[in-house]
Amino acid sequence: MKRQENSISNRVTRPSRRRMLQGCLASAGSGLLGAVAAGRPAQAKAPAAVAVSGRLDMTVRKVEHIYLHVPFRERPGRHMRRNHTSNWAYVEIIKLTLGCGVVGIGENIQYFKDDYLPDRAVLGRNAAELMWNDALGFGFQQALLDAVAKANDVPVYRLLGEKIRERAFISWWAVDMPGEQWAQECQLAIKQGYTAFKTKARPWFDLEEQCEILSRNLPAHFKVGVDFNGMLLDSARAVRYCQKLEKYDFLSNFETPIPQNDIRGNKTLRRSTRIPIAMHYGNPPIMTALREEICDILILNQGAAETIRQASVAAAAKKPFWLQHSGTQVTAFFDLHLAAVLSHARLPAVNVHQIYAHPLVKSPLQVENGLARIPDSPGMGTELDEDAIERLRTQRIRQAPDWPKMLLAIRWPAGGSSYYRSEMQYRHEFSAGRLPLFPAGIYLEDIPDDGSSDWEDLHRRTQTGGVHTAGRPM
Repeated sequence: MKRQENSISNRVTRPSRRRMLQGCLASAGSGLLGAVAAGRPAQAKAPAAVAVSGRLDMTVRKVEHIYLHVPFRERPGRHMRRNHTSNWAYVEIIKLTLGCGVVGIGENIQYFKDDYLPDRAVLGRNAAELMWNDALGFGFQQALLDAVAKANDVPVYRLLGEKIRERAFISWWAVDMPGEQWAQECQLAIKQGYTAFKTKARPWFDLEEQCEILSRNLPAHFKVGVDFNGMLLDSARAVRYCQKLEKYDFLSNFETPIPQNDIRGNKTLRRSTRIPIAMHYGNPPIMTALREEICDILILNQGAAETIRQASVAAAAKKPFWLQHSGTQVTAFFDLHLAAVLSHARLPAVNVHQIYAHPLVKSPLQVENGLARIPDSPGMGTELDEDAIERLRTQRIRQAPDWPKMLLAIRWPAGGSSYYRSEMQYRHEFSAGRLPLFPAGIYLEDIPDDGSSDWEDLHRRTQTGGVHTAGRPM
C-alpha cells in the first residue's frame, strides 16, 4: 500500500506532464465535434491514444473479474422473468490495476453470452493505447477510461472531448406490464426526480388502455416513450394505430414502430404522425436514413469510439439522440461523461439501472428535474459499494439459465385464451402476423403453478407451441 501511495505522490508532483496529457487527450476527443461545429465534414476516425512515459506507469498489471447476481426490484422483476431481460441480473464487474496503482472499474451484463475474456489483449500494455478499442467490450472500455482518467486526476469526460453541459437528461425504464403498474413505476420515477419514462409497447397488452391509465396519473411535465421493436409490422397498420395514440400528450416518441429496414413504410409513417419517430443508428445505413428522412431521433448504443463517430454524424445532420447502454449505475455514470461532450445528446439516456434492487455504487445518482449532474471528480466519479459486491458475488456461469417454469395466458377480448410457456413463443406468433395486433381489451396473465394436475397438463401441452381455447379454463 505504501508503494502505491508513493507512486501516486510522485505523479501528483509532476503537473506539467499531467496537463500535457490532459490537453492531448481532450483535443483528440473534441476534434471530431469541433469539425461539426465549424461546419467542416467530420472524419470517421477515433481519437488517437497518447503514449505515457516517465514515472506515471499506465501499464495494465492486473485484471480482476467479479461475477454478481444482482436481484431486480419486485415489480419489474415479476415481468422480466418472461423474456431475455431476466438474464440482466447477471453482472460482471471488471477491475483493471495499472502499474501506478490506480484501479479502473467497468461492467458487463449478460456476461455469459460472450465467453471471450480479453485479459491477454490488455495485460502488459499501456491503458491509454487501448481505451479506444471498442472490440474489447464496453465493460473493459469503461475500466480503461476510468483508470486513465484517475491516473491523471481528471474526470472521464476530459478524455472524450470538450465539456458542453453540466447536467444530462436521464430516463426511467421498465418492460411491458399492465397500465396500473406502469403508473406505479412512473410515480416512483417522479418521486426520484425523473421526468421521462421509456417502456415497451407489446401487442399482448391494450396500449390504448394503458395510455388511458397513465393519462389519469401523470403530471403534465412527465413524458413517456414507447418502444414497439417493430411489432406494428407495417405502415398500413402503424399509421392508423399511431394516429389513434396522438391524443395522449405525454407520449414523447414512438421507437421503431415497424422494422427499420422498411424505408418506404417508415417514410410514410413519419409523414403521417406528429409523434417523433426514434430509430437505432445504422439500420438502414445512416446516410440512407438521413437522405430518406425516415426518423426524427437516433439511438446510439455502441462502444465509446463508435459512439463519438456516430454522434458527429448526428450533430452534422442536426439529429438529436439518446444514449442507450444497459447496466447498473456503473454504466449510467459512464454515459453521463459521454453526454457531457456530445452536443446532440439532448434526450434522456436509457441505462435500465432502475430495475435493480441495489445500485452497486456508494453514492447513487441524484436526479432533479430529469437531469443528473456530471461528476467532476477523477475517473467516472463513482466508487463501488464493496460490501454489496461481496454480498452479491456468485460463480461465473457459461450459458444463460433455463427459462423459469411458467404458464402465460393471453386473454382475447372475444373470450378465448392462448396459453404459452414463455414469451418467446407468442412473440414469434405476433411478429409473424399470425395473431391480432393490439386488439382493444387484450391482456396477458401469468397463471401461477397451483400444483394441480390441470396446470401441469396444460403446461406440458405448451412445450411445442401455443394452446388455443374458446374459453378460459384456467
